[in-house]
Amino acid sequence: MTTTVLAIETSCDETAAAVVDDGRTVRSSVVSSQVEVHAEFGGVVPEVAGRAHVDLLTPVVSEALRQAGVTGGDIDAVGATIGPGLIGSLLVGVSAAKAYALAWGVPFVGVNHMEGHLHAAFLEDPEMALPAVVLLVSGGHTMLIHMMGNGRYRLMGQTIDDAAGEAFDKVARFLGLGYPGGPAIDRLAGSGDPAAVAFPRGLWGEGHNFSFSGLKTSVINYVRKHPGVAVADVAASFQAAVVDVLVDKARRAAAEVGARSICIGGGVAANSALREAVVNAAHADGRAAFVPSRAMCTDNAAMVGATAWYRLRTDGPTPLDAAADPNLSLVFM
Repeated sequence: MTTTVLAIETSCDETAAAVVDDGRTVRSSVVSSQVEVHAEFGGVVPEVAGRAHVDLLTPVVSEALRQAGVTGGDIDAVGATIGPGLIGSLLVGVSAAKAYALAWGVPFVGVNHMEGHLHAAFLEDPEMALPAVVLLVSGGHTMLIHMMGNGRYRLMGQTIDDAAGEAFDKVARFLGLGYPGGPAIDRLAGSGDPAAVAFPRGLWGEGHNFSFSGLKTSVINYVRKHPGVAVADVAASFQAAVVDVLVDKARRAAAEVGARSICIGGGVAANSALREAVVNAAHADGRAAFVPSRAMCTDNAAMVGATAWYRLRTDGPTPLDAAADPNLSLVFM
């Protein structure tokens, strides 16, 4: 019997809803971006994001139901991101999801946002080879995870300072490229020379943890000392430094645990240089590479629906008094 999940994602500045069958079949996925709203501030403003979710969520959910060709009576469970994220944004989605679940008499399932990214690849390739090393890279997180199976994860490494996406945004802001920084640097880097500036590779060859704060500082210091440098060259060289570290550590981690595949997820996984480098490295090492579509890398509710279906089967419904947790961590075992 098919289990149809309505999923809601409001952890940051994307208002998203999706309808997913049995954790694999995406019947609809609707995302309303707030990029233009926050662009004038140079980054996400939590209070503005929360208010925007209030305005956008109901029409986004209605559109997801319409595209899927279902009504509330067809929904078997409602899932929502319960953390980590911005508390004001999370509360909007969690409160709405609980209300829908209560009104329709179906279970509510709270989902860890990072676990959602781990499941995103399965939506497009259900046969993803496990065990895998998953490189989760976003504005708030940079982690290497040994994924042994659904719900069985081991943290191998993480950033000790800035996340990769955070470094992209900060460097882009310094270079005057606007917000969001990741896509801006990716576009500009295409016309630059990645070998023009020898930026440092933080913690190169030192375990599985990451550090990007020093790289960010190096970019700032270099541009101040060389004001005439081509911005495209700086962008390309910075991007190359980030990608080199991410891919090298993912390869080392995969070799250490004998992973059958390397997978990437999170917003930075939409970066064209990273996507190409991961595929090339994995294939060179005789491993499969799983690179989700860009739509599945950035925040979306389809990945939440996939995870909600799995968690409902393994853990059962989430109590309606469960609170949103902006600092929610993955459970490693």
